[in-house]
Amino acid sequence: MTRPCREWVNASIRRIEMERMRSAETHLLRIDLPALPGLTLYLKDETTHLTGSLKHRLARSLFLYALCNDRIGPNSTLVEASSGSTAVSEAYFARLLGLRFVAVMPRTTTTEKQAEIVANGGEIHLVDDPGAIYATARRLADETGGCYLDQFTFAERAVDWRCDNIADSIFSQMAAEEHRVPTWLVCGAGTGGTSATIGRYVRHRGLPTRLCLADPLESVYHRHMADPRIRIWPNGRSVIEGIGRPQVEASFVPELIDRTIAVPDAASIAAARVLSQFLGRRCGGSTGTNLWASLAILKEMAAAGEKGSLVTILCDSGDRYRSTLFDDGWLAEQGLSCAGYMAQLEQLLAPTPATARTGRNDAAYGRPVSELAATLAQGR
Repeated sequence: MTRPCREWVNASIRRIEMERMRSAETHLLRIDLPALPGLTLYLKDETTHLTGSLKHRLARSLFLYALCNDRIGPNSTLVEASSGSTAVSEAYFARLLGLRFVAVMPRTTTTEKQAEIVANGGEIHLVDDPGAIYATARRLADETGGCYLDQFTFAERAVDWRCDNIADSIFSQMAAEEHRVPTWLVCGAGTGGTSATIGRYVRHRGLPTRLCLADPLESVYHRHMADPRIRIWPNGRSVIEGIGRPQVEASFVPELIDRTIAVPDAASIAAARVLSQFLGRRCGGSTGTNLWASLAILKEMAAAGEKGSLVTILCDSGDRYRSTLFDDGWLAEQGLSCAGYMAQLEQLLAPTPATARTGRNDAAYGRPVSELAATLAQGR
């Protein structure tokens, strides 16, 4: 590959840095839990990024990493293997630099995500076997003489874990709270980049906060944590897009994780739906996985008489899953039932004046759960 013009690289980096400066920091939502006195849940709301998800941070870092390593030039075709959200964000940054972008994704990726990629100027290449996305992306990059961005390899090294990252933002925002140093941080892992960033940050700052991996039941990661010899779980097919993998990715750093909680898909979907009712706007399935694991830890803390805070991540909007996780017909086709899990969650996230003041959407407050659920299902 011909080395790109240094002037073009410098201009491209400046363009991305200008985008970063224009982007406001994402919100930290406080959720008081009357059923668990002395404990507070916080949601780092990454949906407010310009491309609507946590992956906006990763895409920016991957582009800067590739530019600073002379992997991208003014005529490069950029290719990525993705379940959707990273590709949405990368399509945005590719358009910012005037470059062609191709997303290689499983055919099961939601049509809503596919539409967002196209709306951001990207192209889509679907494959039937989810495990084939890596080789296909690499092949397409080779055939075009382009750059395979390879989030699953470069995520943990492209993000600066010492500063200017999601962990830095969380702890800065928590500084004025009652329990300013959270007892736990909970996140999922797709590439493993976010968990690596958080784990390294808390060690670098000498913080006592512990890190929990919330992992879909059909993912390999919690199995690998229990037995490092397990690196592939070929039969695992979780419907929770964006987290959980059939193989241990290069960016996953298990040594930085203090515990794991495996979450059934039905529980993740139930949690996404209940939180959506609570906030008055849809939340995605990976957020549901995070919430289920977070509430499990908070209930343990309550039983032990502990007080404190826990922070987890609101990863992306549930509008990207209208045709799947929020469609009762689709759930029935998958053989998934959420009713029992939803009943458990609604006891902890019951509507109260306190929760309305500390994180709920005012428009949703006071409306019956059944009415709000119907409204969300109809897309209003």
